[in-house]
Amino acid sequence: MHPVRVLVLGGTGEARELAGLLAGRPGVEVVTSLAGRVADPALPKGRTRIGGFGGADGLAGWLAAERIGAVIDATHPFAAAITASAVAAAGRTGVPLLVLRRPGWTEGPGDDWRRVPSLAEAAAGLPGDRVFLTVGRKDLAAFAGDVRRFYLVRSVDPPEPPLPPRTHAVLGRGPFTVDGEAALMREHAVDLLVTKDSGGPMTAAKLVAARRLGVPVVMVDRPPAPDAPMVDGVAEALTWLERPGGSSQSAR
Repeated sequence: MHPVRVLVLGGTGEARELAGLLAGRPGVEVVTSLAGRVADPALPKGRTRIGGFGGADGLAGWLAAERIGAVIDATHPFAAAITASAVAAAGRTGVPLLVLRRPGWTEGPGDDWRRVPSLAEAAAGLPGDRVFLTVGRKDLAAFAGDVRRFYLVRSVDPPEPPLPPRTHAVLGRGPFTVDGEAALMREHAVDLLVTKDSGGPMTAAKLVAARRLGVPVVMVDRPPAPDAPMVDGVAEALTWLERPGGSSQSAR
């Protein structure tokens, strides 16, 4: 009997955890797909492929050619394009699909957050003069026309233009510490943090540091949830895979 082949659309800590658990299971073959946007990605256990599929049509063809039995989309919460392609490709091929999304961050006592629906709206009304910008190196164009403010930009790889004229880039990969984040903000006299609601513990320390320093936060909301079964944890994803048909009873 051939093993069940599971495609994990990855790039997150949850995807690596899931692949590691599946790689050790008898009767399961896991393939993790990475977008290739990071020069030196953290690779999961099992087979990996790097690069795009060519949209929904390309992914649908790949699912059929590789005899994929189930797809788990564990990409970044803001990777809306690949999620849309996965939903469309699964619908065309009949391959069961589950979306694994970690919960977003929640404002707590002492926080000073302003939620906005998009990067464009975040850039349109920034209240600060020295901005700590942690939105990913490919999402800086919305701020590139701002010649007045200073931007402290952090990313895993060097940021790509267009950039704001007054930009200082630091490279780093989480997890980060609260003390380290607070020291970075003090060093650059940051008076505003702009970030996306990625959720999870890897980069949450900046929010705690902002709270302690009294730095307000502009939080960009996630894209709308896809029209697909969804869970928020690895354990729930494993349970979904164990059900007959792989997807019939998943809840939003």
